Amino acid sequence: MSFQNFITREVADRIQESVGAPCYVYSEAALRQSAEKVLAFPNAYGLTARYAMKASPNSNILRLFASMGLHFDASSGFEVRRAIAAGVAAERISLSTQELPEDIAELMELGISVNLCSLSQVERYGEALPGTKVGLRFNPGLGSGGTQRTNVGGPASSFGIWHEQIARAQELVAKYDLDVFRIHSHIGSGSDPEVWIRVVGMNLDLVNQFPNVTNLNLGGGYKVGRVEGEKTTDLQVIGQKMRGEFEQFAQRTGRRIHLEVEPGTYLVANACAILSKVQDMTDTGADGYAFLKLNTGMTDNTRPSMYGAQHPMWLIPADDSERGEKEYVVVGHCCESGDILTPAPGDPEALSPRRLTEGKIGDYMVIGGSGAYCSSMASKNYNSFPESAEVLLRENGDVAVIRNIQPIEQVWANEVPVL
Repeated sequence: MSFQNFITREVADRIQESVGAPCYVYSEAALRQSAEKVLAFPNAYGLTARYAMKASPNSNILRLFASMGLHFDASSGFEVRRAIAAGVAAERISLSTQELPEDIAELMELGISVNLCSLSQVERYGEALPGTKVGLRFNPGLGSGGTQRTNVGGPASSFGIWHEQIARAQELVAKYDLDVFRIHSHIGSGSDPEVWIRVVGMNLDLVNQFPNVTNLNLGGGYKVGRVEGEKTTDLQVIGQKMRGEFEQFAQRTGRRIHLEVEPGTYLVANACAILSKVQDMTDTGADGYAFLKLNTGMTDNTRPSMYGAQHPMWLIPADDSERGEKEYVVVGHCCESGDILTPAPGDPEALSPRRLTEGKIGDYMVIGGSGAYCSSMASKNYNSFPESAEVLLRENGDVAVIRNIQPIEQVWANEVPVL
């Protein structure tokens, strides 16, 4: 399931007239299709499917997913507030965070649930809210991901309580009379079904150590292929195998455990593209490279420069001239040598030219697979570039603006003059 370009020249022209480029363009049809696949995740004894909103937290996306029955995973107290402001019911929000909010008691009063992610969090939460229901996030000792930066399990990861510290976790739970109803883990962004089955077994062993647990949250990380050759997780294959593990656990223990999953990338990655324009061109001679310079870059998508991530690209000519093909290194508009949009796979330091339609200044460039960790994780306001607009391509073909381009005055609006 690699990215399919849904932006035609006619759509690009309409967007250019409305909000200009660069701009994030979401496909409502693609968002709905991915949500339907997640909601059909196989399960033995019930499913709660959550959207990891850090992937792309625009309120319109949250409301669309909520209307389809999804719940939500927040990674900070601020994300909780943002989701509630978007109209999401608090009881549909689960918080798993590296930094326990100072207002955790108030957030719990609103009705959210929480997964405590370290022994220190258990201690601090227990002191503030003894006798309440909680989840515990564990690092099961195994991780999966395309790079170390997308691997959030195993000994190199700080996420969750290390599985060998379970006795201490149990002591703190007893000390503060906490009711552990959920075990949570998240191992990273891999697609290997066998790794997932190993993780399920390891986490069910953890469930077995807490007699009141009714839910097991296996996190997200269901990889999607953005470009040809990248594997996409088959949720039905993984889910069917997971269901078998849950059924066997029920046979052994008599406990029917409710499954939770919380994908982010899977839901939105291939439902969005960045529409940009070629604003300049240059080359470094016969032994060098030909460069296309876009009016976007790490200010809208840091994944290539951070991970060496690969995104499909299509050049859409702005005129009807006949074009051949040419190899280009595609670069962003930042005054930063690392603002490269065509790095080698997994290596942000190396260049990997792409064969594209021959370009001219003024042409459109579509950067696909840009729905996850692009708008939400951009290098905001670097070089004082404003945040780009976001639009939703409706199922009827209409283009709806869901975030305006940031007024330049907002870039420095919070500065306090003292000189």
